Amino acid sequence: MATRRQFLAAIAATTLCAAASAKPRRVTIGVCSRDVVAAAKFGFDYVEPAAADIAAMSDDDFRQFRETVLSSSIRCHAFNSFIRRKDLVVVGEQLPLEELRKYVEGCLARCRSLGASVVVWGSAGSRNVPQGFSRDRANEQIAEFLRMAGDLARRHEIVLAIEPLRRQESNILNSGAEALAMVRRVKHHNVRMIIDYFHLREEHEDPQILATARREIVHLHFANPHGRLWPHTLTEDGEYTTFFRLLKRTGYSGGISIEGRGSFEKDGTASLAFFRQALA
Repeated sequence: MATRRQFLAAIAATTLCAAASAKPRRVTIGVCSRDVVAAAKFGFDYVEPAAADIAAMSDDDFRQFRETVLSSSIRCHAFNSFIRRKDLVVVGEQLPLEELRKYVEGCLARCRSLGASVVVWGSAGSRNVPQGFSRDRANEQIAEFLRMAGDLARRHEIVLAIEPLRRQESNILNSGAEALAMVRRVKHHNVRMIIDYFHLREEHEDPQILATARREIVHLHFANPHGRLWPHTLTEDGEYTTFFRLLKRTGYSGGISIEGRGSFEKDGTASLAFFRQALA
């Protein structure tokens, strides 16, 4: 009969063997599109549609789209454009709190049924601060919204991710550092952040934010900043090498979605080759 010490040693050895044989998760590559058929054909890992479009679909249209997704070899791992409706604002004097909650619940339920694990909240129109409105109050309203949305996201096993947007698009949460501060203010397990390479470059933010926020970053968007295009080669932009070096150093293993002008037919093969080289 084995002694207790031998039994514990056997468990430890089994655990070590399992850890040694486990393969590290690889970064997955997707496209901000709902064309799941083309994405799968060209070898992408997932698509990232607009959540607002999914939420606006009739029941019949959504059922048909869901059937298309579920018959494909890939899923909608992430969603962007969380809120587009002009009546759904997070900041301001009069907030439609009940309508916001109803929208978030329905939207997240649909996203989850399509395979979502991340829903990105950029949605400048929903969070922009009205002229003359207190920025302190705006930040508090955003935090309150994120806590509410985070609670609903938790029910659906989704992470809601703040997207920093360049100043040309939004007047609040413009940098990764600001998004990180908001995540830490909200203190909710289901509220995290993304980094969008295009916005990072537009705001001239130090890519070191990848390391600073490595525990909070759950997703990435990417485009060649010179025209907001699908990327093709590592020589297109002088900061690519630094960005990917830092990214690999952090051990990032989430998704990177192309969000820019381009097409599967014209750019798909080159973009996939670009990411494979950049992440090698």
